[in-house]
Amino acid sequence: MIHVDNLSKTFTYYEKEAGMKGSLKNLFKRKTLKKEAVKSLSFHIDKGEIVGFIGPNGAGKTTTLKMLSGILYPTGGTATVGGYVPWAREKKYKTMFSIVMGQKSQLWMDLPASDSLLLNKAIYEISDADYNQTVGELVDLLDLGELMKIQVRRLSLGERMKFELLASLLHRPRVIFLDEPTIGLDVLSQKNVRSFLSQYNKKYEATMILTSHYTKDLEALCNRAILINGGEALFDGALIDLNNFLGYQKMIRFTGALSLNEYKTALDLRLESDNGTYVMPVSEENLNETMKNLLDRPDVTGVTAEDISLDDAISLLYKRDKELI
Repeated sequence: MIHVDNLSKTFTYYEKEAGMKGSLKNLFKRKTLKKEAVKSLSFHIDKGEIVGFIGPNGAGKTTTLKMLSGILYPTGGTATVGGYVPWAREKKYKTMFSIVMGQKSQLWMDLPASDSLLLNKAIYEISDADYNQTVGELVDLLDLGELMKIQVRRLSLGERMKFELLASLLHRPRVIFLDEPTIGLDVLSQKNVRSFLSQYNKKYEATMILTSHYTKDLEALCNRAILINGGEALFDGALIDLNNFLGYQKMIRFTGALSLNEYKTALDLRLESDNGTYVMPVSEENLNETMKNLLDRPDVTGVTAEDISLDDAISLLYKRDKELI
C-alpha cells in the first residue's frame, strides 16, 4: 500500500542575531543554513498493517508524514501511497487518505462538532446515506452521542480528540497517518482511542502509520516499528526484535556505594543511575558472568535481573543513535 524509496527533505533557513542590531544586519547579510530533516528514507507497508513510526523529537517523523500526505514536496526520492504520488495531490488520492495530528485541530472551536462534520461531508462529497451510516457507527464506537451539539471549546481535550478522529475518518479512508493522536489525553481516553483505532483497522482493513511517544500506543496497535533519527532509519522490524537489534535482552539493577563514574570505570559496561539504583542492559550471553562479578563485589547489594521493557529498549536506541547512523 505504501512504498517509500530514498525519500529526502532539506529545509533552508537563516540564522539571525538577537535584538534590533541583529535584525538590521539580517536585512543586508544573513547566514544561510540547511537542515536535512529526512535522508534517503526507504520502507514498504502492506495493506491493513499498522506500523509504529518512532524516534526522538526532530527525528523527521512528522516531515515524512507530511510528504506522504502531500503537504510537503520532497527534495529527492520517490513515494507512492495506494498507487498515487502524494505530492501530485490528485483528487482521488485526497479521498483515500487522512492525517490526524494531535497538535492540530480541524474543528471550528466556536461551533458544535456536528457543523464541522457537515463541512467535511460537503468537502468529500459524501452522500446523505453514507454520511448518516458512518457517523452513526463512529459515534457509537467513540461514545460521542450526547456531545454532537455542544460547542467544541466546551469539550474536554479527550472529547475533542475523539471528534478529530471522527472528522478524519468520515470518508472512510484506506490509509491513515496518525501523528501523536493520544498526546495530552488522560489514561482512560488514550485507552479508548487505541481501542477505537484497533476496531477501525480490523473492520475496514485500513493501513496506518502511527507516531507516538507513548509505548502503550505502540504495544497495543503495532507489531512492527520503524525507528528514525536524524532523518534516517535505524531500525525496521518487529517490536519484539528491538532488544535483539540492540544486543540487549536483560536489564540488571543494583544498589552500590560508589559513584556512577567509578562503577563505569570499574565495570566497563553501559550503566546509568535511576532513582538511587544503577541500571545496566546486558545480553543473555553475558548475564551470568555480569551477575557473578556484581555479586562478588562487597560494595554492591540488591542485584536483580529482569526482561528489558519496551520503554527501556526505545530509550537505549535513542541514546545509541549516533553510534548506529
